[in-house]
Amino acid sequence: MSDSTTDLKSSQSAEAIAGRKRRRSMETRRSVIWGERIAGGVITVGGLMVIVAVLGIMVFLFRVVMPLLDGGELLGNVRYQLDTGQDVIWVNGDEYQTLGSVIAAGGRVITYHVPTGTEVSRAQFDFNGAEVTAVSGTLGRDRVALGFDDGTVRFATTGFEARATARRNLPEGLSDLDARDRMLDGRVFTEVGTGDFRTLSAVTELAAPEAISEHPIIAIDYRIGGTRERPTLAFATVDAAGQVRVSRSTVQINMMTGQETVSTTTVDLPELGLDAGVSVTGVLLSGSADRAIVSTDDGYVIRYDLRDMNNPTLAERRRVADAGVAVTAMTFLSGEESLVVGGEDGSVNVFFRLQTGTDTTTDGRELVRARSHAPMPAAVVDLSEAQRQKEFSAVDELGNVWIYHSTSDQVLFELQRSGDVTTQSSAMIFPRSNGVMLVSQGGEVEAWQYTQRHPEVTLGVLFSRIWYEGYGAPDFVWQSTAGTDLAEPKYSLVPLIFGTMKAAFYAMLFATPIALMAAIYTSEFVHRSVRATVKPTMEMMESLPTVVLGFIAALVLAPIVEEWIAAVLLGFIAVPLGLMIGAFTWQMLPPAVVLRFDGFPKFVLMGVAIMVTAWAAYMIGPSFEDLLFYGDFKAWTSGRIGTGTPFMFLILLPLSYITVAIAYRRTLGHRARERMRALPRAAAGRLDALRWVATLFAALALSYLVAAALTLVGYDPRGGFVDSYQQRNALVVGFVMAFAVIPNIYTLAEDALNAVPGHLRAGSLATGATPWQTAIWIVLPTAASGVFSAVMMGMGRAVGETMIVVMAAGNTPIMEWNIFSGLRTLSANIAIELPEAVKDGTNYRVLFLAALTLFIMTFVINTLAELIRQRFRKRAFQL
Repeated sequence: MSDSTTDLKSSQSAEAIAGRKRRRSMETRRSVIWGERIAGGVITVGGLMVIVAVLGIMVFLFRVVMPLLDGGELLGNVRYQLDTGQDVIWVNGDEYQTLGSVIAAGGRVITYHVPTGTEVSRAQFDFNGAEVTAVSGTLGRDRVALGFDDGTVRFATTGFEARATARRNLPEGLSDLDARDRMLDGRVFTEVGTGDFRTLSAVTELAAPEAISEHPIIAIDYRIGGTRERPTLAFATVDAAGQVRVSRSTVQINMMTGQETVSTTTVDLPELGLDAGVSVTGVLLSGSADRAIVSTDDGYVIRYDLRDMNNPTLAERRRVADAGVAVTAMTFLSGEESLVVGGEDGSVNVFFRLQTGTDTTTDGRELVRARSHAPMPAAVVDLSEAQRQKEFSAVDELGNVWIYHSTSDQVLFELQRSGDVTTQSSAMIFPRSNGVMLVSQGGEVEAWQYTQRHPEVTLGVLFSRIWYEGYGAPDFVWQSTAGTDLAEPKYSLVPLIFGTMKAAFYAMLFATPIALMAAIYTSEFVHRSVRATVKPTMEMMESLPTVVLGFIAALVLAPIVEEWIAAVLLGFIAVPLGLMIGAFTWQMLPPAVVLRFDGFPKFVLMGVAIMVTAWAAYMIGPSFEDLLFYGDFKAWTSGRIGTGTPFMFLILLPLSYITVAIAYRRTLGHRARERMRALPRAAAGRLDALRWVATLFAALALSYLVAAALTLVGYDPRGGFVDSYQQRNALVVGFVMAFAVIPNIYTLAEDALNAVPGHLRAGSLATGATPWQTAIWIVLPTAASGVFSAVMMGMGRAVGETMIVVMAAGNTPIMEWNIFSGLRTLSANIAIELPEAVKDGTNYRVLFLAALTLFIMTFVINTLAELIRQRFRKRAFQL
C-alpha cells in the first residue's frame, strides 16, 4: 500500500513538474519581446534609410545634371552713341567686357568704356587720302586688314593690353567710370578678387601700305596661322576687276636673337568666270592659306585649292542658296572646318568640306550642307564667329541680332536693336562668349551681357546623331577632349550606353551557362563532400579585387589571347568536346569502378579532362588557324584574305548540333532508348557514344553546308560582329568579367536549387525520370525565380563593373558589335574623366548625367527582373 501510494505521489509530482514546464514554454520572456521589437524597429529604420539614401543619390544627381538643360539668361544691355564723326568699319572688345574700340572709315580709332560708353582714348590712322573699301580681321579681332580704293592693303592692330597693378602702386587722380572701374590717362583700372587691379589700355598700330592691285579692293580676308616659331600671315583680296589674289607671308623667328625673317608669296588665282551682272559679295581664307572661298550675289560660292601655291586651282563652284538669292555674309567658325553662309532670304546654313571622292571637283572634296539653322526674319547682313566655341552672331537688315550655337543647332538668344535699325551695323561676340556688342555705321553702340553655361548640350546632342566637323555623316560620338582647343567636344552618351550593354552581354554570354551548369551539377549530381569543397572555393573567387583581375587581363591575358587566338577559339569547341568524351567513357565503365570512383575522384577526372583538351587545343591551334583562317586570323578578320565561311561554321555549330539532336529524338530517339534499356551498362554506353559521334558529324556537315550557302548568297560576318582585331577587346573583357560574375550567379542559383523541396525530386524519380530529367524539368522550373534573380544580380554586377573595363577594354567609345574591338562603358568613362573634369563645367555635369543614366538603367533592369521573378514565383507555387 505504501509503495503504491509512493508511486502515485511520484507520478503526480512528475505530472506537476511537466505541467509547470509546459506552462513556462508558453510564456515569452520580456527580454525576448523587447529584443524582437528593437530588431524590428532597427530593420524598419534601416530599410527606410536605404530608401532615403537611394532617393538622396538620385536627387543629388538630378541637381547636378539639370543646369545642362537650363536656358540662357540675359543679364542686361546698354546703348549709347559714340562721337565718331565717320562711318564705323570695325569693332573689337576685350574679354572682360571693359573696353571696346572702333575704327572709322577716315582712320579714327576710338577706345571706350563698354558699360558706360565713356571715351577712354582716341587715335588717328593716316590713310594718305585713300578710302577704305574693304575690311577684315583675324579671329581675335585685334589684327585688321584694310583694303583701299587705290588697290593697296594696310594692316592695323587694335587690341588691348592687360597688366596687373598692385594696390599700393595705384596712381592718384583716378576718375570713376562706374562702381567697378576707374580711369586715368587712357587706362582703365578694375579691382580683382586679390585686392589688386587689372589695368587695361588700347594698343593701336598701322603698318605701311602694300600695293596689291591697280583696281580698288572690294573684298578682303586676313588670317594668322602656323606655329609660334613660324607664324604665317595670309590675306586674300578681290579687286573691282574680279581678280582674286592670295598673299602668304611666313615669319621665321630666331628664338635666340628674336630676329624675324619674312618671306612673302603672292599669286593670282584663276578667273572666277562670273556671268554678266554677277558681283562678288565676300572672300574667306583659311588660316593655313590652303583654300580660299569667294561668294557671289547669285547664290554661289567658289572654292580655290591653294595647297600648291605655285599651281592654284578653282576646285569647286557650289550653289549654297536658292536661285536668285544672294549670299550676303559668310564666315568660318573656330577651327575653320565649318562655313556659315547667310542669304538674302534670311537663311543661315552651315557647310562642311568633306572628302567624298567626287569627280566634280579637282581635289575630290566638296562643300556639303550639314545644318540649316532657323532662318532670320530678313536678309543677313553680318556674321561674326565666337573665338572659343561653335557660336556665331547673325544680324539682319531689320536689326535682329541672333546668337546661334551651330553644333547643338539652337538659337541661344533672339535680340533686337532698340536704336535706328536702318543703318548698317556689325556685331561681335565677346571672347568669353558671354555677351555681344553691336555697332552701327553711325557709331551707335548696343551691347548685351548674358550667361549660357552649357550651350553645346541638348537632349539631341546627348542622345541623337549629330553631324560633327570632319565626319562624313551624322553619328553618335563621345570625345570630350581633343589635341587642340579648336576641336569641339562631343558628348553623345549613346556609345557609352552601347559599350556598357556590349560588355555586359559578352560577360553574361560566357558567365551564365558556366555558372548555371555548375550550380545544377553541384546541387543535383555530385557527392556532398565535393559540394562542400566546390562551393566555398567558388565563393572565394568573389573576393578577388577587380583591379587585380583587370591588371591580369590587360598585361597577361590580352597578349596571350592575341598570340594564341586560334587556340582560344578552338578551345570553345575542344573543352565541351573533351567533357563529352569523358562522360561517354565514364558510362562505359563497369558499375563497380563507377561506384568506387564516384564523388571527388570523378570530379578530379573532369578537371584533368578539361586540362587535357585545353592542351590539345593549344597544340592544334596553329594547324587550326591554317586550315580555317588561311594561316593568319588577324588578316582574315580585317577582310584581306579568305571568306566568311570558317567563322560562320564555328558559330553555327552549336545550333546545328541542337537541330540534329532534336531531329534524332523525334525520329529514332524513342526506339534507341528502348534498345539501350535492354542492354548491359557497358554496351548501352558504347551505343550511346556511337549515337553521339554520329550526331556530331552530322552537325559538322550541316553547319558547314549552311555557312557555305550563306557565303554563296553574299553574307560575310566580317564588318559586323567580327572585324579587325585589337588586343584589348570585348572577348578579353568577356572572359575576365565572366570570371568576376560567375561566383555571384553560381552561389545564388545553387542556393535556389537546393531550396527546392526534396519530395518533388523523390516524386519525379519515383515515376521513372532520370536525375537529369528531374533536374531540368522539375527542380529548375521550381527554382526559376531564384535562378533568374541570380542571373540578374550577375548582370547588375557586369553593368556596373569599372576597373576591369578600364584596364582591359581599350577605352574606345565606338559603336560596333565586333567582339574583337574595344569599348568604353559609362562607369569606366566616369572613372577616367571625372578626376580631370572642371567642377560645374559641361564635361563635369555630363559625367554626372552618365552616372544618372547608369542609375536609371540598373533601376529599370532590376524592376523588370523583379516583375519576371514574381511571375516565376507564382508558377512555382502551383507545382
